Amino acid sequence: MSTTVASELLFYCRAGFEADLAEELSERMALAGWPGYPVARSESALVRWCHTGAGRINEAQRAVPLVDLVFARQSLLALAPLEELSREDRITTIVEHVVASGWSFERLQQETPDTNEARALSGLMRSLQQPLENVLKKRGALRRKAGKRWLHLCWTEGDRVQIAMSFPGNRSDHPGGIRHLRFPSGAPSRSTLKLEEAWHTFIPTERWSRVLNDSCWAVDLGAAPGGWSWQLVQRGMSIYAIDNGPMDAGLMATGQVEHLRTDAFRWQPPHAVEWLVCDIVEQPSRVAALMADWLTAGWCQRAVFNLKLPMKRRWPHVREALGLLDRRLQQSGMAAVVRCRHLYHDREEVTVLVEPSSEQRE
Repeated sequence: MSTTVASELLFYCRAGFEADLAEELSERMALAGWPGYPVARSESALVRWCHTGAGRINEAQRAVPLVDLVFARQSLLALAPLEELSREDRITTIVEHVVASGWSFERLQQETPDTNEARALSGLMRSLQQPLENVLKKRGALRRKAGKRWLHLCWTEGDRVQIAMSFPGNRSDHPGGIRHLRFPSGAPSRSTLKLEEAWHTFIPTERWSRVLNDSCWAVDLGAAPGGWSWQLVQRGMSIYAIDNGPMDAGLMATGQVEHLRTDAFRWQPPHAVEWLVCDIVEQPSRVAALMADWLTAGWCQRAVFNLKLPMKRRWPHVREALGLLDRRLQQSGMAAVVRCRHLYHDREEVTVLVEPSSEQRE
């Protein structure tokens, strides 16, 4: 196939999770009726999906959107990789392939997979940015209005790049698909960033004032030392913090937190709350069952929780836990939206949001 025709999909992920993303893609693409196969190299932080059917590859990308994927950080429509670029003149080859593709773009974004080796190419990308933009503009491939399409150059070596494109509504707008957050100085632990990133990822900012405010009550299961409770306090919420371990003194001094030293799997709230958050080290299926108990009993309106994963075959564990949760919600008649992502600030875990379907239409 011509190297100037989009023939595959390119996905970014966390290094070490390539096999998990490949397995997820294989299953989801097959269910959507799109034949193909993944190309995944360990610790490369990316997975290529090669399409083998007759349909257009961009239709396959829309059939399995980024928002529905767990382990993918970014979803791009890609040309075949360019290898052995001339280090004396990388620009000409890249521009010729972009122009020959027939697409035009509003923005050029150069990036690398999230690996130490690839990040060493940041200087090269900076040196090429302005010259590339200038030539692409002269050739008509980069212009002010182009359907909000972006041109991506994914560098893996100084002489190896993959030309790709993204479309509004089916991409991450952050370089490399990573939302970088600054650790707040007053937070008790770095785990606080996991909940903050979850809110940014799952809840549009225009809804924050309605669902994350000082009229809300929340429960934090497995709260100590208070990283997630700290985020809730910052939004003005009142919190029941459930954990046998000690809570941060500064957090307790706010007067917004009631610390209860008891078993998170047995405790029940004295009244219904708006938010349940949970970051407990336990088997994914057991945590999913606990969340289902709370949601179906009406003890909480929404939940954000982490599923801790094993070192291998992570996708089957995620699928099993989400399937269990979905069955419980359906049996109870609860119409809910369930979203699950492997966030940048997650490690060996994924983060899940559950909220009533009606709230996403507000």
